[in-house]
Amino acid sequence: MGNRRLLFLLGVVAVTYLLFQSILVPYGDRHGAWSTVPENYAPLHDEVSFVSLHSTTKYSTSWNPLTGNALEVSNSSLVAMVKEVHMPIVEDETRHTNWIKGMHNDAKRGLVSESKKFVDGFTLRANRNAIHSLAGKKVVGKNDRLELENFGSNKSFISDLAKESKINFSGKQLLKLKRGVSSIPQLVVHQNKNSREPERVGVSTSHSTTSSTNLTHLEISPRKNDSFALGNNTVVSAPMKKKMRCNMPPKSRTLIQEMNKILVRRRASARAMRPLWSSKRDLEILSARSEIEHAPIVTHDKELYAPLFRNLSMFKRSYELMVRTLKVYIYKDGDKPIFHQPILKGLYASEGWFMKLMEQNKQFVVKDPAKAHLFYMPFSSRMLEFSLYVRNSHDRTNLRRYLKDYTDQISAKYHYFNRTGGADHFLVACHDWAPYETRHHMEYCIKALCNADVTQGFKIGRDVSLPETYVRSVRDPQRDQGGRPPNQRPILAFFAGNMHGYLRPILLKHWKDKDPDMKIFGPMPHGVANKMNYIQHMKNSKYCICPKGYEVNSPRVVEAIFYECVPVIISDNFVPPFFEVLNWDAFSLILAEKDIPNLKHILLSVNEEQYLKLQLGVRKVQKHFFWHTKPLKYDLFHMTLHSIWYNRVFQIKENRKKDLL
Repeated sequence: MGNRRLLFLLGVVAVTYLLFQSILVPYGDRHGAWSTVPENYAPLHDEVSFVSLHSTTKYSTSWNPLTGNALEVSNSSLVAMVKEVHMPIVEDETRHTNWIKGMHNDAKRGLVSESKKFVDGFTLRANRNAIHSLAGKKVVGKNDRLELENFGSNKSFISDLAKESKINFSGKQLLKLKRGVSSIPQLVVHQNKNSREPERVGVSTSHSTTSSTNLTHLEISPRKNDSFALGNNTVVSAPMKKKMRCNMPPKSRTLIQEMNKILVRRRASARAMRPLWSSKRDLEILSARSEIEHAPIVTHDKELYAPLFRNLSMFKRSYELMVRTLKVYIYKDGDKPIFHQPILKGLYASEGWFMKLMEQNKQFVVKDPAKAHLFYMPFSSRMLEFSLYVRNSHDRTNLRRYLKDYTDQISAKYHYFNRTGGADHFLVACHDWAPYETRHHMEYCIKALCNADVTQGFKIGRDVSLPETYVRSVRDPQRDQGGRPPNQRPILAFFAGNMHGYLRPILLKHWKDKDPDMKIFGPMPHGVANKMNYIQHMKNSKYCICPKGYEVNSPRVVEAIFYECVPVIISDNFVPPFFEVLNWDAFSLILAEKDIPNLKHILLSVNEEQYLKLQLGVRKVQKHFFWHTKPLKYDLFHMTLHSIWYNRVFQIKENRKKDLL
């Protein structure tokens, strides 16, 4: 009798224990027997954490190990869908190739992987009841896809999840890992049909079944700075992927009229750093400024076309003083190919041609830095990008750091940079990234930039807008120049190009195939014949439309001048080349981006007499935009150097102590 009672009590205890266990599992006891997180598991990175989601027929609970909190959410108010999951199955340059091998059944542990190797900090764990279809794959390779779908019962929360989603483990579209760059998969979680929040995470799924309950785990390994909000209506909350700045309209707009006012204000007051001590060179520059400000009046000149200039008298006197006075020291520091190796062909040729002609020059260059008025830092922003940028990383910090180290080096080795904070130093760079690369550590230097964007730190009156010239022939940079006479240009306006940025699609939306007088196209097919077709269109057009691309600048401005077509610049915040000396109203039209719908009306409002003056201005200004293998007077090399000199003359501050070296 006593044995029966003992057995009965043991049976009650066993049943109670089993019931207790069955209650614990659905509500997320992460230490339970069926937890998918191994006891000996440790994340590879400090930032990796896990969020487990558990579901019953009516309720879902989640546990966050970072806070130790569990939240219970009604399934009626929680609709979540995992749209696509990418597992990083890639080859790392610094590690061996990782892959997920075929699955096999284990009587105790269900469906597990033969090799549970971590892939960049993530691993796959799956229960055999969680997967009904493996897409016929036994081995998942680099470009293969493993599809998991249709799991769970129709009555459970997991069924609702599976009906509307498909989970793909794909390595095909992943970014290739570079040293120091991690590849993170993506998880998309939906609160409802109108709410979509993509997030980069790693996911492993498992599913086990009891007599009345389905269990699902989503192990989410977030980035270090990501956060997850779990509440009544949200499973995972993460910010939308930030849209690139170059594909969005600017937050502020500075039009050409306001730029003119800024230039006048900054000419009236110098903004450069006051030198720590004076030098004879400073006094020579101050003397030159006085002569320029009191230049004799010039109304006509045999070599210069007066309407092209803001003030012909000041420009002519300043140019003469530059030729007679200016001395430049070029730093020998810096290794090739980033330093001292010019690129003379293609889109970034301007920085290369200036470097080549400056380093070969014997008139302006001096070997003794004590005799120099200006100091040239001869690096190529194009070669900097080519040499150091990790493709597809979207990370340019190492490029800026490289130039910072260079600046620190020359400031430690020489005392000239420190004397003015770099105000008498200059650089010439044509790559779009140059404003970012030179920010802070070269902030007070004179920057001659193709990307002359006032919203990106370009300072009117100090910095120089460098013309972006597309050079097709190194031996003959002026090849194919010229165009048809004004009365033999049947096309009113022409544009063809790639759909870079946000503005060009707007241009095509309003004018592509809308008017026979407006030849507005997208990208032309590649090939020599199409290049010639592009050039012929420019030579036969009255106006050439020059809209901004990813950045404010465009090589079409100089191309239009090259082919004697009046440029129509549509780019808010863009400072036109040599803005401090040239009068762009004499040979171009500069329109606001909002004027695109009225483009044809604006062009037709220019009468024949006005157009002929603009076209004459284009032909007269050509020589100021030409490169020559041996520099000529007033050519592009001399115009660039003059603008650097001119801005330094009007920005220099006199030292109060006047202690001469």
